[in-house]
Amino acid sequence: MVYVVWDRRGEVEDYIPFALAGLREHAARVLVVVNGSLSAEGRAKLEPVSDEILVRENRGFDIWAHKDALDHVGAGLSEFDEVLLTNDTWFGPVRPYGPVFERMGAESVHFWGMTDHAREEPNPFTGEGVLDYHLQSFWIAVRREMFLSEAWAEYWRDLPVMPGYFDAVLKHEAVFTEHFLSRGFSSGVAYPSADYPTDHPALFNADLLLADGCPVLKRRPFFHYPTFLDRHGVIGREILQKVAAYDYPMPLLWEDLARNVPPKTLNADAAMLEVLPEIDVSYDPERPLRIVAILNITNVDMADEMLDRVDHLPGADLVITTNEERRAEKIRRLLAERPHPADRRTEVRVVPSKLGRHMSAFLIGCRDILLSDDYDLVLKLHSKRSSKKSHNASRYFTRHQFENLSSSPGYVANVLALFQKEPGLGVVFPPMVHIGIPTMGQGWSGYRPLIEDFVEELGIKVPLDDVSPLAPLGGMFFARPEALRVLLRREWTYDDYAPKGKDRLLLGPVQERLIAYAAGESGMHCRTVLNAEHADISHTAIEFKLDQLSSTTPGYPIDQIQFLHRAGWTGRGGAVPLARMYLRLNHPRVSHAIDPVYQAARRAVIRARVLNDRLRGRS
Repeated sequence: MVYVVWDRRGEVEDYIPFALAGLREHAARVLVVVNGSLSAEGRAKLEPVSDEILVRENRGFDIWAHKDALDHVGAGLSEFDEVLLTNDTWFGPVRPYGPVFERMGAESVHFWGMTDHAREEPNPFTGEGVLDYHLQSFWIAVRREMFLSEAWAEYWRDLPVMPGYFDAVLKHEAVFTEHFLSRGFSSGVAYPSADYPTDHPALFNADLLLADGCPVLKRRPFFHYPTFLDRHGVIGREILQKVAAYDYPMPLLWEDLARNVPPKTLNADAAMLEVLPEIDVSYDPERPLRIVAILNITNVDMADEMLDRVDHLPGADLVITTNEERRAEKIRRLLAERPHPADRRTEVRVVPSKLGRHMSAFLIGCRDILLSDDYDLVLKLHSKRSSKKSHNASRYFTRHQFENLSSSPGYVANVLALFQKEPGLGVVFPPMVHIGIPTMGQGWSGYRPLIEDFVEELGIKVPLDDVSPLAPLGGMFFARPEALRVLLRREWTYDDYAPKGKDRLLLGPVQERLIAYAAGESGMHCRTVLNAEHADISHTAIEFKLDQLSSTTPGYPIDQIQFLHRAGWTGRGGAVPLARMYLRLNHPRVSHAIDPVYQAARRAVIRARVLNDRLRGRS
C-alpha cells in the first residue's frame, strides 16, 4: 500500500496514523510518501504504522508521489498481488475496512476504486467536451496482471507534469480509468455512483455511503466552497452527526479541520452555530469547569449589567481591569455593595495605559492568568461604547454580545456544556453582527495586510478566509486559555497598540480577528452561539436582506456570487466603477491591463476615508 501525506507544517495530523493503523491489518507492506518536509514528531507518528517512509519534494501532488513510490519499489512490486494507491484526503475508518476488502477481493477485476464519478457533459472543469466516467483517485487498488503490464509501465513513464490542481484532475484522475479500460483491463467500484442519487456521492452523499458501510469519509465536504455545497444541499452538520454515531474519534477530525481549514469556511460547512435554550438541558454539574470572568470596565455605568452576567456563571472568579484608579475605586465600592458568592475570588487591576483598550488590558494586563493553568475557561467582556455607531446600533451591538454569551443561568450552563462535550472546542462567541452595522463583506476592514504579517510572526499556518474572518468582532467570548496562547507567543507592550502607519491601523482589531486562527493553530475549533431571541432577530433580518440583494441577479447563490465577484468592487457607484465592472465582465483583457492603476487609486481613496472616519471618531 502507498499512502501519500502532505502537511503545510511538515507535521502529521493524528487522523493519519489512526487511518493507517487500521489499514495495516490488511496490507503486507505500507509505504508512506511525504510530499515536502517531515518533522521529527511527524516521523515518530508514522513509524509505528508503516514499513517505510519516503520524503520527496512537493511537486506533482499525490499523483507524482505515487509515481515516485512505484519507481522506488521497482521490481519489488512483483512480490505483491495488489497495490493500493491512496492518500490523506479522507477520514477513516468510520466503518470497518474488512468487509470492503473481502467483497472487492472476490471480484474478478484488474483494478478497483472505493468510489467513482459518473460521465459528465460538458466537462465541469473546462466548460466543454466530456468528463469521462472514472474511479476517484484517492483510492485505487491495482492487481498483478495490470501493474506488471507494459501498459502500466508506459502510463507512469509518460505521466505529464502537473503544476496545478486542475492538471492533476484532467491529466490523471479523469483519464486513468478510461485509459486502462480502453486497453482491455476491467474495473470495479465498491460504492458505484449508479447506486446513489448524484454523480459524485463521495462529496454529495457521504451519509448514504457511510450507511452502506463505506469505511472512509472525504474531507472535502468540510473545506469546499460553502455556497457550492449549499447549491447541492450538502449539510455537513448532519454528516458529522452520522460519523459520531459510528464511534469515529471526533477529536481527530476536529483537530485536523481546525488547523487546516479557513475557520469561517469550516463554520459554514459544518453548520457550527449553536442556538441554545434558556433552560439548562446539557450541563453536567459533576464535571464543573474552573472559570474566571475578565471584565474591562471603563464605563462604570455598565458595571452592574456586566456583573449580573457574571453571576450567571457557576463558581466563577472575577478579575476587573480598568485604566484609572478613580474608576477602580468606584468599581470596588460597587462590588462591596453587591451580594456575591462567598467563595468567589475578586480582583480589580489598574492597567497603566489606555492604548489598546480592552485587548491590551486582556493580553497584557491579564497575561499571567492566561498563561497559568488555574482555569479551564475565561469569559471576556468589556464596556467599550463606539462613537461611530448610532444610538440604536450601539445598543443592539451590546445586547448582541452580552445576551448571546450570558443571557441567563440556564443559557450559560448550555454554553459551558459545549466545552464539556468537546475537549477540542477552544473559543465560543456570537456570530457576526449585521444589524445596524455594515460588517458583512467587510470583516477584514482594511486590516488584512497587517494580519498577514502577524500570522507569519506568530507561526499561524491556518489559512485565512477570503472575505471576512470568523472572529469575535465585538471582542467578547468564552475561551480555553490554551486556545489563546499562540497570541501570547509574543510578549505585547502597550506601545504596540499605538496607531501604526499612514492608515493609523490599530493592533486591537487585528488581535480580535486573529483569535479563531490562533485557536486553530493549537488544534482547537470555534463555535458561534445565539439565544433563541437573537436567532429570531438575526434570521428574519438576514433573510430579507439576502432576498433583496438576490433580486437583480439570477441563479443559485453560487451563480450570483461568482457573477458579482467577476464584476468586482462596485465602490459607491458612479461612472468609473461601473465602467470598470463592464470591462471586467465583457472585455477582461482590457480590464486586466488597467486594473493596477484603478487599484492604486482605490487604495488611496479608502485610506483617506478610513483616516477621516477615525479623526471624526476622536473629535
